[in-house]
Amino acid sequence: MIDVSIIIINYNTFELTTSCIESIYKYTSGISFEIILVDNASSECDADKFLERFSSIRIIRNENNVGFSRANNQAISVANGAFVLLLNSDTYLTDDSISLLYNEVKSKSHVAISSGKLYFPSGVVQGCCQRFPSIRIFLFEFTRLQKFFSKDSSGKILLGSFFKYEQEIYPDWVWGTFMMIRRDLIQKLPDGKLNEDFFMYCEDIQWCMDFRKMGYLTYYSPKASVIHIMGGSSANTKALNATNFEKFLMKNYSFFHARILIWIYKYYYRWISYGR
Repeated sequence: MIDVSIIIINYNTFELTTSCIESIYKYTSGISFEIILVDNASSECDADKFLERFSSIRIIRNENNVGFSRANNQAISVANGAFVLLLNSDTYLTDDSISLLYNEVKSKSHVAISSGKLYFPSGVVQGCCQRFPSIRIFLFEFTRLQKFFSKDSSGKILLGSFFKYEQEIYPDWVWGTFMMIRRDLIQKLPDGKLNEDFFMYCEDIQWCMDFRKMGYLTYYSPKASVIHIMGGSSANTKALNATNFEKFLMKNYSFFHARILIWIYKYYYRWISYGR
């Protein structure tokens, strides 16, 4: 068994995906890995064009765009790694972060999902560590209780943009942009695969929730980092985020609890917009 199966989903992002793969080969050392590319029916170019650049990668070609969750599960089903790394096509490495993250978590049997620091190309850190939706967390922020705590303490409580990302922590969930998962734990999920209820957006929070329900944690390490280009959110993206987030709440909370949280996020937070 190899150490890490790196899974990249491509949908009309040939140049970005190419840069991502080039950076993996340039910087990753000290571990065994494979790259599995799933092409979600791109119209930009034939998926075989990737093989002209990278003859050793494995490609899964879909006749239709099956979405982010299902495409990842397709790759996971044929992966040979002890860990799988879900890596966005709009990311690239600047150091040996895949090996760094793998070596951080390979002995942490209580951790199902792990991630590292995400940067914009400008060097600004992205708020990839999050708390599950919570009335308690909302009240903490709404009443400005963080003013009575140190920035470090309030950052650990609230996470998101409040957290400084310079120390390890166990958040409730992390973005699916750079997400390493123990493959044997995926097989223990109810369907033996990652949840496919979401075509795109909010699948990452659901995956972290599913593993939490099984008793496993999510882990963040500041030692590993990638550059995440992340385009601006369109109106359609925001609408899909809102729809899926409401679906997540109704799926994982009691009806009454979910309705309160939906109201809070709709009118106070104006829903959520996060990094994919």
